[in-house]
Amino acid sequence: MAPVKVFGSAAFTNVARVLVCLEEVGAEYEIVDIDFHVKEHKGPEHLARNPFGQVPAFQDGDLMLFQSRAISRYVLRKYKTADDEAVNLLREGSPEESALVDAWLDAEALRYDPAMNSVFVQHRVVPALGGTPDEEIIGESLEKLREVLDVYEARLAKHRYLAGDS
Repeated sequence: MAPVKVFGSAAFTNVARVLVCLEEVGAEYEIVDIDFHVKEHKGPEHLARNPFGQVPAFQDGDLMLFQSRAISRYVLRKYKTADDEAVNLLREGSPEESALVDAWLDAEALRYDPAMNSVFVQHRVVPALGGTPDEEIIGESLEKLREVLDVYEARLAKHRYLAGDS
């Protein structure tokens, strides 16, 4: 079986999210770098893979996906094995456990990621584009991030993982 392809650099958090899932399930994959300096992500070839001109894009045979969280769930579902609960990371099969996974995935997407992304953009992207980071945005984002991490820590004090103990 040919390895799946992940289009984008591991330096981008959205790409890294997919790579972590691929590593977790032991899938074979290939990273296809997209050159942002020459705006390859906005070219017709990449727009055919990701209509928003972002990374990652993902190819598994004839299937082309975009949106890192959708790709991650696809990977986790594809490599899930009925006889190995350790590879059932979405906890499908148990509505209660699956709902807890969904809740914490939403918390990551809607609370953790926006705060972390703002800090990343201000510290890395803005200077790379010749700008000056906005310290007010950084401060507000760090406060939101602290709140999320406090919730995570409280949960992890009682459970092995955010969504439970397995």
